[in-house]
Amino acid sequence: MEANEIAAVAGWVAAHESELVALRRDLHAHPELGRQERRTAGQVEARLRAAGLSPQRLPDVPGLWCDIGVGVDADPAAPVVIVRADLDALPLPDSKNVPYRSTVPGVAHACGHDVHTVVTLGTGLALAEYARTAPLPGTIRLVFQPAEELMPGGALDVIDAGVLKPASAAIAVHCDPALDAGTIGLRTGPITSAADAVEITVAGPGGHTSRPQNTVDLIYAMARLATDLPAALGRLVDPRSALSMVWGQIQAGTVANAIPRSGQLRGTVRTLSRETWETVPTLVTGLAEQIVAPYGAQIVVDYRRGVPPVVNSAEVVDVFQSVVDRSLGHGASRTVAQSLGGEDFGWYLNHVPGALARLGTRVPGGATYDLHQGAFDVDERAIGVGVRLLAGAAVELLRRPPAAA
Repeated sequence: MEANEIAAVAGWVAAHESELVALRRDLHAHPELGRQERRTAGQVEARLRAAGLSPQRLPDVPGLWCDIGVGVDADPAAPVVIVRADLDALPLPDSKNVPYRSTVPGVAHACGHDVHTVVTLGTGLALAEYARTAPLPGTIRLVFQPAEELMPGGALDVIDAGVLKPASAAIAVHCDPALDAGTIGLRTGPITSAADAVEITVAGPGGHTSRPQNTVDLIYAMARLATDLPAALGRLVDPRSALSMVWGQIQAGTVANAIPRSGQLRGTVRTLSRETWETVPTLVTGLAEQIVAPYGAQIVVDYRRGVPPVVNSAEVVDVFQSVVDRSLGHGASRTVAQSLGGEDFGWYLNHVPGALARLGTRVPGGATYDLHQGAFDVDERAIGVGVRLLAGAAVELLRRPPAAA
């Protein structure tokens, strides 16, 4: 990004930061669950239209996208950079005592999507104002998607609508309460994990616990599944894929002296490897059947795809690093650890090269509130930092689009 562009975006942020903070607080006070984000999408749309832009609604779901710059129709050969935000909140209560506390019982922006939304909106508004006097070398496409917290994620609604088809790159930020505001976390390669859900139902005729040899000892078969399946997976895939299978619920039986007729195991499967993610459903199903076969139990495996891993392009991370150095200052970036949390931005990166950056949101010297906690809040100075990062990276990626993955 050129010096004049950096100065223009920084000047826009300085002039409009209070408006962005006010909008973030409004969204925080009125959170909406996945595929219910009508008010949130309406707030974003109104501000884009007030700036003279022409946002387009996604079909069938709350969400929208908006082009800034050349326009795909005007120049189909020009690069298109996606800047993505997620709109939805979480089904948990807001435990903070602040003026902008959630007004919706049992729903809160505890993952920072209100911040992501406002940062992406600010990025678009800043670049739209700059582009009125200095045309951009391509198109910036803002995407405000629903339902990131739902599996398999609202990213698929965006992809199914064809919004990614002309894209040459995609970028996004995610709040990181372990980093101080003013700091950006970067990592090349896998930064978040695939996250799938599995439910295994085990069945047998039932019977008395005094005569397990006359029936299917269902609890024993389930116990073998619970321990042997994760262990076997760890021996049949490359350990560098960081495959993790963890049970969250095991349920069967009602009394101590009766072998139940059915039971369920529910858990998650996570991996940092796209290749492992592609093969693991078949592997889980086959292993589960083999483990229970000696005990005569019947089994049904319901393996549900969640999201793929987010695998950051080295070229796009280099662009982020360059923007951080020039716009935020040397030393403002950190190499962050991989996370086994899921993020549906991975669906975008299955189609186009791109990267997710961590946006530091902790008050320097203050408390660290983890994501998905009702007490989660941010240092709102991070909003302007995020706008400067995404605006700079988007313009730079128009000038040097990354090679296709």
